[in-house]
Amino acid sequence: MPLERPLLPLPGFARVSADFGGTYAGAAVVAFLFSATGPVAIILSIGAAGGLSESDIASWIFGGFFLNSLISIAFSLAYRQPLVFLWSIPGSVIVGPALAHLSFAEVIGAYLATGIVMLLLGLSGWVRRAMDAVPMPIVMAMVAGVFLRFGVGLVQAFAQDLAIALAMTVTWLALSLSPRLKIPPLIGALVVGAVVIALAGSFKPASGALFALAAPHLHLPQFSGTALVELVAPLAITVLTVQNAQGIAILTSNGHRPPTNAITAACGVGAIVTGLVGTVSTCLTGPVNAVISTAGEKGRQYTAALLVAVLAMAFGMLAPFFTRLLLATPPAYIATLAGLAMLRVLQNAFVASFAGRSTLGALICFLVTVADVSVFRIGAPFWGLVFGVAASRLLEKEQR
Repeated sequence: MPLERPLLPLPGFARVSADFGGTYAGAAVVAFLFSATGPVAIILSIGAAGGLSESDIASWIFGGFFLNSLISIAFSLAYRQPLVFLWSIPGSVIVGPALAHLSFAEVIGAYLATGIVMLLLGLSGWVRRAMDAVPMPIVMAMVAGVFLRFGVGLVQAFAQDLAIALAMTVTWLALSLSPRLKIPPLIGALVVGAVVIALAGSFKPASGALFALAAPHLHLPQFSGTALVELVAPLAITVLTVQNAQGIAILTSNGHRPPTNAITAACGVGAIVTGLVGTVSTCLTGPVNAVISTAGEKGRQYTAALLVAVLAMAFGMLAPFFTRLLLATPPAYIATLAGLAMLRVLQNAFVASFAGRSTLGALICFLVTVADVSVFRIGAPFWGLVFGVAASRLLEKEQR
């Protein structure tokens, strides 16, 4: 079996306590706050646009945070390095348009199939071959195409509610220009937007109790050829080449040796388990691991990952409360929060798409994805990859 061996024996409570400290606690809190703001806003935006119920969205968030944190704890202890697993943000965005013509049960069937693919790749050791199958610029062009609407949504939020969008954006910009304040710009924007909503009296929760604990839905998947063709390849490719590749590269650059095959297999198991409660595919998160793998001593950074996982589990248990809280805000608040969260990601996607080789294939992929035209009821992200790769192989042979 090609799975990397864990470091045994596992550290006990006394060892973890001795390795822990203020530096790792601070990094963990910052990393967690990132994961619990913009990415959650993206889920809410996609779920609401896709016609999912409030309880379905809360179940999605529960799986993304609580269930994936169990994998994070197990891997961070077993390999003694920061290995935080959450859910695929690009995967979430890919699913958004699919919800317009596929049932949620069909989408969940695609989640499970994606999990099986990743599990087999991890167990077989063929992960690197799969990651190299599609040129990275073309993959990132697909990501840029599906993320573009969040940037457009940010601009449109100014027309929907100028006070909220302007206050949040100015706060984000001011904090981005003032790193000495050590306040994450997205957190500042979230708080200021909430204050504007409170002053305007535009917070309108649904009837009933606002506070609630998680009661995840266990969904029965439906396997349809259309959903499998449309979603499995884009989901698996984005998890492997965008999310996991980023996380592995970040950890490697910071002196760790992440277990690539075991990570892929864990993402497969995670995608199957969390998919049953409606959560998009599990991945090794890049930004969160980037924050905690640059703080303190390398051998003690796993403790920050453990704290992130504990905080994420608590957030997952309170998923219905946070879902109701955010859905009671004006649409411009979610749109602005999601748009600000995606600006840097969108920028990086464009740079990765058009700064090097395979730029024509990347352009074709981007245009097809943005056009959002389904062929044979199969969504545009899949066709973007198909036509982008075909164009690159036919017209950019000298760059291969």
